Amino acid sequence: SQKIVFGDVCHLLTSLLDGYNVCIMTYGQTGSGKSHTMLGPHSESDPVSPSEADQEMGIIPRAAGELFRLLSENPTVNSKVEVSVVEIYNNELFDLLTKDNSGIFGVKRDVITTKEGKSNVPLLTYELVESPAEFMKLINKSLQLRVKHPTLVHADSSRSHLVVTVTLTLSVPFDSFADQQSSQKLCKEILCTTPQRVTKSEKPGFSPQGLSPVPIPLDPTEQQKQVQTKLQLVDLAGSECIGMSGVTGTILRETSFINRSLAALADVLGALSEHRGHIPYRNSKLTHLLQDSIGGDAKLLVMLCVSPCQKYLAETLQSLGFGSRARQVQRVRAKRRNLLVSGKSK
Repeated sequence: SQKIVFGDVCHLLTSLLDGYNVCIMTYGQTGSGKSHTMLGPHSESDPVSPSEADQEMGIIPRAAGELFRLLSENPTVNSKVEVSVVEIYNNELFDLLTKDNSGIFGVKRDVITTKEGKSNVPLLTYELVESPAEFMKLINKSLQLRVKHPTLVHADSSRSHLVVTVTLTLSVPFDSFADQQSSQKLCKEILCTTPQRVTKSEKPGFSPQGLSPVPIPLDPTEQQKQVQTKLQLVDLAGSECIGMSGVTGTILRETSFINRSLAALADVLGALSEHRGHIPYRNSKLTHLLQDSIGGDAKLLVMLCVSPCQKYLAETLQSLGFGSRARQVQRVRAKRRNLLVSGKSK
């Protein structure tokens, strides 16, 4: 059941509060259940439900509810949750939360690498949310814009990768002089990895539209420290065998871009598992965007969705091969960030 599946996933949200970047993605052929796993049943007329009474809820709405539940259990921690939603279609990235000059949602953006080696999307829209309902309202609005076309394998096939990024900023009060000292050290580390400078006119913790949210170290006299982490929830487009899907024309071009980006993701995981000196993140917009959540000391969970049909055996074996490669990736030894949760040092 969806509940049991999420039971194997939800511990990663605790890791998010512990200071790790986290990425959860579904991988598999078209029609194997990736979107159902991530979102649950949905359509244009029936949006994704954030209600706990809905047993078919997927990982994304359940993660939203669990995240706000965990935050509510820590009243001493001031939190800010910001959400961005993008789709990667034909290796182009589109911001689904903003309009162009014609009033049409879905503006093309680009991914860059900062001087510190982090990925960033200039001008990307981040919306502040304060409840699971607000969170899912953004998701449902974005799903209406996602590109879909029918194929012989799936009548409602997603033709783009959907990436939901949750940026969590936690401000924790000092409870000891020693904690102040450790936080001062943390602030120095954050300053070395912050991609943008904050001007005097900006308020602490404020991230203007167009800049990725950045951790802003507070002066010790303000008696708080800040830690920022990122959760990326990814519903990948399905890998396809052209002979099976029967696509032609424009949809055939979409299939080519989908398969190339998935191959680029496999190459990145292969490079990470072999500890190569160069990781080819920039070979596709998908891997470039996910760079901070699939490398380093981030925690990545890949869920394989496969079909039980005998005729899809080759696609199932290909998916299992991808999963085998993902399992060989070992995280860099984590540099734990001192973060107080429920009065205990994590």
